[in-house]
Amino acid sequence: MAEPSMTSKCLAEFIGTALLIFTVECNVLVGSPLFAGLSIGTVLFVAIQALGGISGGNFNPAVSVSLGCVSAFGGPGMPWKQVGIYCLTQIVGGTVAALTASLMFGKSASLEVTSGYTMLSAGMCELFYTFMLCFVVLNVAAAKKNQEEKGQYFALAIGFCVVAGAYGAGVISGGAFNPAVAFSLDVTSLSHGFGRCFFYAIFEFLGAVLAAFLFSKVRPGDFGSEPSPAKLRESLLSEFLGVFVLVLTVSTNILGGSSTAALSIACSLSAMIYALGDVSGGHFNPAVTCAVFRSGRDSTFTLTKALLYMAVQVLAGIVAALVAVGIFGAKMGTFGAKAPYHLHQALLGELVFTFTLSYVVLGVAVSAVTKASHFFGLAIGFCVVVGGFAMGNVSGGSLNPAVSLGLAVSGGGAGSAAAYVLVELLAGFLAATAFSVTHQVELESPEAKRITADA
Repeated sequence: MAEPSMTSKCLAEFIGTALLIFTVECNVLVGSPLFAGLSIGTVLFVAIQALGGISGGNFNPAVSVSLGCVSAFGGPGMPWKQVGIYCLTQIVGGTVAALTASLMFGKSASLEVTSGYTMLSAGMCELFYTFMLCFVVLNVAAAKKNQEEKGQYFALAIGFCVVAGAYGAGVISGGAFNPAVAFSLDVTSLSHGFGRCFFYAIFEFLGAVLAAFLFSKVRPGDFGSEPSPAKLRESLLSEFLGVFVLVLTVSTNILGGSSTAALSIACSLSAMIYALGDVSGGHFNPAVTCAVFRSGRDSTFTLTKALLYMAVQVLAGIVAALVAVGIFGAKMGTFGAKAPYHLHQALLGELVFTFTLSYVVLGVAVSAVTKASHFFGLAIGFCVVVGGFAMGNVSGGSLNPAVSLGLAVSGGGAGSAAAYVLVELLAGFLAATAFSVTHQVELESPEAKRITADA
């Protein structure tokens, strides 16, 4: 099939960015605060699904700049001339959409930092979640492996990044994560002053550059470099980044008082699994690592490797929680069972839903019989929706020792955290034990064994 013309690509970028920013404006001006993040993330998902095959579905100057940096680093990116054309088109499309919404409602949404927080805090929120967005785009849409396999989940993973950031970090910065969004909101609310968009853009472009740099480190083969032995370095970096984004999202939702934390956290987990699952396995959870090791389905996943995974996951969780505390300038609070419930009730809930998460990972990502080729990230991530909404008011819905330890270190409740960790690891062990029975056919069939080994 012929390559779309630059005119076609630019019109696709104009339409996609305009739809995105018109949806942002409508949600801010007349929409429901509870569903705004989901609405904006969903319009990005559907627009990328519809137009990604034409222009790549950037709809964001930071994404285009990130692709330009990847190209400059020698990877599968975008020429800088095209980056410039895309950025201009996106800004024009976004401004037209914002002006249309302002005329429609007789008022405009402004780009403002929430009262009580600093510009630096807002900038850091924009940096981290623009990084996440660009990093996921690069991994699910630009990485050579995913281009060749043509996975059907790329648009979903990218849309989930907006949902992940909107409900936590968005409390401080408004959750732009896109210079075209920042500029269009700023230019259509001149009565509130103009120029804040440039501050936002600096942090957003820094996030884009960081995403391109770390993309080159987790996938050196895409840049003409040799991976480390057994891809250990890339796998450990992958696990660190996945847990960092996950626990940062957990922490910002807690500190921001989000009522939809489970959805936001689930979307962050799904997006990072889609981005990095083929690099490290996308565990992002010591309980899952315990389950994968106990299952014995991968002979290369040794005890030493499992312990390294767990150490990196815990470190990332602690770092992310401390970063969130620094951004919000507030203490996390004591970790443990929530009143009026007791520790034994919280632990039983953690056992059941961490078991669910670990067992689903084994079923959709490890098993050769029930493996989900396109929905694995969705299935795993949305275990957090299940457990988070079901037990969040009792245990907090951690389901992850890295989360438990990160929250405890940045707040308090070391005793409760130790009990949570033990129960969550036990849940991973039990999940693998159950999996060995339900999926025994894989071990009995020579053909299935070969498929499992190849996977």
